[in-house]
Amino acid sequence: MKRAGPAGSGCYNSGAVLSKPLPRVLLAGVLLCLAAVTACRDSHRRTIAVIPKATSHLFWVSVQAGALAAGRDFDVDVLWNGPATETEYDRQIQIVDSMIARRVDGLALAAADRVALVGPLDRAMAAGIPVVIFDSGLDSTNYVTFVATNNVAAGEMGARKLGELLGGKGKAAVVLHAPGSRSTMEREEGFERVMKAEFPNIRIVARQFGMSDRAKARAAAENILTAHPDLNGIFASTEPSSTGISLALKARRLAGKVRFVGFDSSDSMIEDLRQGTLHAIVVQDPFRIGYEAVKTLVDKLGGKAPARQMDLNARVVVREDLEKPEVKSLLFPDVRKYLK
Repeated sequence: MKRAGPAGSGCYNSGAVLSKPLPRVLLAGVLLCLAAVTACRDSHRRTIAVIPKATSHLFWVSVQAGALAAGRDFDVDVLWNGPATETEYDRQIQIVDSMIARRVDGLALAAADRVALVGPLDRAMAAGIPVVIFDSGLDSTNYVTFVATNNVAAGEMGARKLGELLGGKGKAAVVLHAPGSRSTMEREEGFERVMKAEFPNIRIVARQFGMSDRAKARAAAENILTAHPDLNGIFASTEPSSTGISLALKARRLAGKVRFVGFDSSDSMIEDLRQGTLHAIVVQDPFRIGYEAVKTLVDKLGGKAPARQMDLNARVVVREDLEKPEVKSLLFPDVRKYLK
């Protein structure tokens, strides 16, 4: 006769003959426990962490709303956490590492710095957590998908619009974002490349960083306007830089006189566009960026093979476009119903 397995092992040898059958009450209890464990496993809600560059600008609020909308549509929990400003690289690294320690099912990351976030990305992937990079890339290809606006093309759009506004000649300046941010660097490079190739009679006479801060961007614009009182046009690659330039132009009573193309949108920027301080804005679709980042991770976790890259188009908006339904939905997504 074969013997049962060792006491306390929780199992028996194959083909073992039990000297005493399990009491029916005990057997029923075991079956109920197994059913409960199986149900618990089947009902596990996946958790996806979404870590933006920052949380303090309207752009990121719209990204958050899109991510939460996808979480609702695909029945996953979305954890939203990021640094207050886009220059807090160390804080973003801490947040990524905390999500790895928490063993989230997936992670979506907008890298504040293209080099500093490579290590945290690699740690997440090594831990078996799939990572989608969104909005801003980094110096690595160790991720599932990159979801972002085609920033080079967006910068080119800004250049062509400013070139048109200037009639192909004059002096222009750029208020840059911050060193190390790949998305904005690509916009700025696209802007400069088109200016050089298509508008040789427009000279870029100044470039200064706004450091993702409206006050610093205003100071940068003030410095440029002081050094170049005959400036004809100016371009900003982000919302904080755009807002800072607007403040500087109004303070110097140059609103409407210096042709100004901004990037992204906010309530104050849209009002500046209506009033003529801004002549055009290049806008992204942040709601869709957040939505697609989460959806892509859901697809990956479900066994699908997402595309390696998802390029989303930007759009140039001028004052005459503001009443168009498709522009209204782009500029004013209903974020409140997702951010309750």
